[in-house]
Amino acid sequence: MYWQEEVDEQQFIVPDRVINLLFRIDCPTLPVDHAWGLSREIQRVLPWFGEEPTEGLHIIHGADSGNGWERPQASNDLLYLSRRVKLVLRLPRARVESAQALSGETLNPGGHRMAVGKAKPRSLGTTNFLYSRYVVGPQRTGEDEFLDWAVKELTALGVSFKKILCGKSCSLSRGGEKLETRSLLVANLSFQDAITLQESGIGPHRSMGCGLFVPQKSF
Repeated sequence: MYWQEEVDEQQFIVPDRVINLLFRIDCPTLPVDHAWGLSREIQRVLPWFGEEPTEGLHIIHGADSGNGWERPQASNDLLYLSRRVKLVLRLPRARVESAQALSGETLNPGGHRMAVGKAKPRSLGTTNFLYSRYVVGPQRTGEDEFLDWAVKELTALGVSFKKILCGKSCSLSRGGEKLETRSLLVANLSFQDAITLQESGIGPHRSMGCGLFVPQKSF
């Protein structure tokens, strides 16, 4: 990939209105489709979590591949997690202190024990390309309709971009319902617009990890 930063962006300072908070965890396994269960466990400890659109959970994804291993895809399959994997929340700065209450807790998403350790903050990324694995748009629509919706959402945020690319679809369980999601790449953003999109996201269900954007290689 050819990557060229504008001169005026070399001095860009990332605001700290919204940050990522990374918790160490001890959790050997999780179901692939764990977002709903993990979100509810976090809300058990942090009842306010998910009230604001800038509060979100990064779905734990693990490695895509390595030494011939590929991430399982079926919702009931298990992810085998290394000690390097973190539980990551996206939070407004004002919520960071309250979120520290997760440290020392033991969560039980889907019957899988997750001991939560200490946390450290990380700033949002300065990048020209952002990616979301799971975006919930209009349900039971085709790719063209989804892209039309995404363009309107991005435009409403005041974000300028040159390209967007819709990727693979995936369903996530939410209680007794299934949410249809699609991945979305937004390209050729300024640093300021990239921060705006990371702070705001698009679509519903941020507390389940939907609509959150990250640099293409993150966490």
